[in-house]
Amino acid sequence: MERVNITFDELRRIKHALPQGSMKRIAELLNTTPDAIRDYFGGDTFSEGTIDGIHYEQGGTEGGIVTFDDPTILQLALKILSENNIKH
Repeated sequence: MERVNITFDELRRIKHALPQGSMKRIAELLNTTPDAIRDYFGGDTFSEGTIDGIHYEQGGTEGGIVTFDDPTILQLALKILSENNIKH
């Protein structure tokens, strides 16, 4: 799987645009916890089930850059937005 870079601000916009229940839906699809999915989107604390392979480079414009070794969660979130015709 190919690494993906996104700005932290864009990641937060995606998170906030997701319909209610999306974190639970993604967690169930990936057999993890909703808290782990929230952490993926820049949660304030890292809880049980935290996703590995997320790298934050702070600073710069738009809150810095986030690199995902595995973009599966991001892709699922974008799919949910698309299914609901929600722009982020």
